[in-house]
Amino acid sequence: MASHKDSQFFGGGKSQNALNGNEASHGEWGRSWKIDWFSLISVIFLLSSCPFIVYYFIMSCDQYHCSLSEPAIQLLTGKVHLLDIWDKTPSFSWKILIFYLFWVMFQAFLFMIPDFCHKFIPGFQGGVQEGAISPAGVVLKYEINGLQAWLITHALWFANVYYFQWFSPTIIFDNWIPLMWCTNIVGYFVSIFVWLKAYFFPSNAKDCKFTGNFFYDFMMGIEFNPRLGKWFDFKLFFNGRPGIVGWTLINLSYAAKQQELYGQVTNSMLLLNILQGLYVLDFFWNETWYLKTIDIAHDHFGWYLAWGDCVWLPYLYTLQGLYLVYHPVQLATSYAVGILLLSLVGYYIFRMANHQKDLFRRTDGDCKIWGKKPKYFECTYTSANGTKHYSKLLISGFWGVARHFNYTGDLMGSLAYCLCCGFNHILPYFYIIFMTILLVHRCIRDEHRCSNKYGKDWKRYTDAVPYRLIPGIF
Repeated sequence: MASHKDSQFFGGGKSQNALNGNEASHGEWGRSWKIDWFSLISVIFLLSSCPFIVYYFIMSCDQYHCSLSEPAIQLLTGKVHLLDIWDKTPSFSWKILIFYLFWVMFQAFLFMIPDFCHKFIPGFQGGVQEGAISPAGVVLKYEINGLQAWLITHALWFANVYYFQWFSPTIIFDNWIPLMWCTNIVGYFVSIFVWLKAYFFPSNAKDCKFTGNFFYDFMMGIEFNPRLGKWFDFKLFFNGRPGIVGWTLINLSYAAKQQELYGQVTNSMLLLNILQGLYVLDFFWNETWYLKTIDIAHDHFGWYLAWGDCVWLPYLYTLQGLYLVYHPVQLATSYAVGILLLSLVGYYIFRMANHQKDLFRRTDGDCKIWGKKPKYFECTYTSANGTKHYSKLLISGFWGVARHFNYTGDLMGSLAYCLCCGFNHILPYFYIIFMTILLVHRCIRDEHRCSNKYGKDWKRYTDAVPYRLIPGIF
């Protein structure tokens, strides 16, 4: 599902024109115009299976102490029945639905407030910023205020914990399954709303894609940038507010539950909170950069992003913290330092690779990377109206090591989160497994699009940089 983790630049060092050019051809931008049978079957499978996958993981923790195999074995052997598991599952709560709706509305309120952080935080780029050019030729403006929203939210959280005490800091963990029903309700409501909106009142009809297939259009989205009014952008809000801001609060609630149950917070839980907290802060610090990534500049907004951001992200991206509540792990100091170093090296690769590409793009190659003038290929492509365009493919720095080396750094950080949990259960390692599948698929999808766009120039590039993620292996 979509998330911050799914928000990197296209690989291969392409210029912004390659990402979303002013003259995007009829078939290049966004998702497909037509759907084949394999894609349709895949979409139906994901629509029908993903909610059950989330339920299975959370139920495994709640009823089977985080064992993924035990419930399946007991179901297959007839020791338990589905109704037995369902009867033990906490039910929907109107009180929790009101609580969750207040959370979403509060984040929507913060989303609409003009940013003031960029006025006093050196180096932070916030306030009104321009996104990439849409296929209809529209340059949308965004109010970049995610860091501000995160700071206000967490200031209120800690004020409640240490002063107001309106609610327990374990409130998220204590209501985790009732909250799951609420996030599903909101995720499906938003998905249905934007699907209807695309038909009856689209923000820009030229930025819509209809295949005529309900399942595909519902999942992958029809509108490119659905908005209410001038500023409320569905894609940026759901990609970067309730789930991402909530990510660190969820982890804090897990840590509070550890303290309540065991009288201490383990170093593994502290390390996980720090590493994932830094990742979330990095996202908000670079939110302006995020406007030019695949999530905003390429993907349409449908169930894939709406439900994924409401349910998949907060429930499956936080499994490590949930696991550590049930299985507290105290790491050896040397092991904890090793995890920290792995994460920091991965973060450095991830951030510097993207910085090199951004620097190369902004200066049109008139810069230095690793102390030298960058090497690149001059490429051409022709848009739908027959206009010839020029672009550059970077082959210096990290982009000469592998075509998607920023993803490699991302995966190193993802692995570090999982390693905080030890090796007794596979459940917390779902994250690195999922991210590997997701980013490998993204590599292949991106390169297929680039190959169609650049033709023989792309072949020259892949000959010069033969590996996608890991030099000498893949």
